[in-house]
Amino acid sequence: MCLGVPGRVIEVDGLDAVVDFWGVERTVRLDIVDEPVGPGDFVLNHVGFAIRRIPEQEIAETLALYERLLAEALDGDPMAADVRGEIAAGGGGGSVDDARDR
Repeated sequence: MCLGVPGRVIEVDGLDAVVDFWGVERTVRLDIVDEPVGPGDFVLNHVGFAIRRIPEQEIAETLALYERLLAEALDGDPMAADVRGEIAAGGGGGSVDDARDR
């Protein structure tokens, strides 16, 4: 099973987008995203590719679910540890509300 990570699009340049993942900005490719995206949109990212634009009405639920997955992950869970490390390295650590408000 693969897990896509939600993030907010900061800027778009052709098929590249800068996306904010809880304070960590990464460049993501837009080659396979299901519909056009622009700054302020939320996308689901998998291995550097936006695979889906998250509809406005699903953003809060998607972010809350992701935070719950991280909060309930067992100690030593490699996925949760990696995500927490990325957030800490980027100076992030924000909450769902912070991600929505950026």
